[in-house]
Amino acid sequence: MPSANDSAPEAPGHGTSGRIVISVDAMGGDRGPAAVVAGMDESAAANPGIEFIVHGPEDLLAQLVAKRPALAGRCTIRPAAGVVTMDDKPSQVVRHGEGTSMWSAIESVRKGEATVAVSCGNTGALMALSMIRLRKLPGVSRPAIACLWPSRNPQGFNVMLDVGADIRADAPDLLQFALMGASYARNGLGVARPRVGLLNVGTEEHKGRAELKSAQDLVAAAAETGGFDYVGFVEGGDLPSARVDVIVTDGFTGNIALKTGEGTAKLMGEFLREALASGPLSRLAALLALGSLKRLQRRIDPRRVNGGVFLGLNGTIVKSHGSADATGVAAAIGLAFRLAGSGFQERLAARVASAAPAGQSGAEGGAANGNST
Repeated sequence: MPSANDSAPEAPGHGTSGRIVISVDAMGGDRGPAAVVAGMDESAAANPGIEFIVHGPEDLLAQLVAKRPALAGRCTIRPAAGVVTMDDKPSQVVRHGEGTSMWSAIESVRKGEATVAVSCGNTGALMALSMIRLRKLPGVSRPAIACLWPSRNPQGFNVMLDVGADIRADAPDLLQFALMGASYARNGLGVARPRVGLLNVGTEEHKGRAELKSAQDLVAAAAETGGFDYVGFVEGGDLPSARVDVIVTDGFTGNIALKTGEGTAKLMGEFLREALASGPLSRLAALLALGSLKRLQRRIDPRRVNGGVFLGLNGTIVKSHGSADATGVAAAIGLAFRLAGSGFQERLAARVASAAPAGQSGAEGGAANGNST
């Protein structure tokens, strides 16, 4: 197993073998590092082109990794004694977080050792540290968290953002979210020309807050150069529909919608299990429909769409659910791997830079160039 003192990667974010390197914060999740390492093992078995830098207590991680054959020769342990807990305040973590596994995981991306970082930890702290260490992309006022929402579209998912990076968003912020969300759908889901909608209380143009009406004009004007189609206002019922590929909203509304959807899916699953176990005939019907029920369970399983992507930073961060088990962690790592392989970060930076007002593109850091964004 490689150590922390092994030679540096040959290219940013790639190991000496040419594999894509994912930086993983092993601490901070509700289920502990065992679930995180198990998820890494699942990802390694499914993706020969992946390897890891994993951050946390060295002795503990060495024991866990040694039990996972798929990680042999593909996992570097980066010692980090400190842990960011779910109760820690982001401001405290920013001041005193150096030496924690979360800080260390982000640093691997900042230094170019890894392409993407994955963490199950405290969302507020992860965003705060990511903004401090990676900085915002030129032209971005507010980063956003994007999630995947199961839908009737051919790709199987819609993109929704922001789902909790910041509770506020004015019209220019919503325009940036539209550009970033379209780039994510294009490079992460393979949607050639994403359809973008603004989440509102109705589809009529006269409805909604003032910033939504202003954002509508900005997004519609940017559609052609941004490489997307603007479909107008969308409602909550459109989130899983085939009408739209990218749903844009502020973090307050998006987070409530996300948590409501997750809770509803869980409730419906419980109702279905109760109904199928309510009597002998129901149990027989469940047995006969077992194959269909398993396919349904897999399709609506929230663990398999786990992973919110931080957009608008000089580096890609994937936030896994804090309660994620091995399957959920593997899904978040799989998403990170697909984004890294697509060149998503460089293309996103180029897209945002191309839309930035004159004189703003050099404000924070440099934007990478890309052909298809």
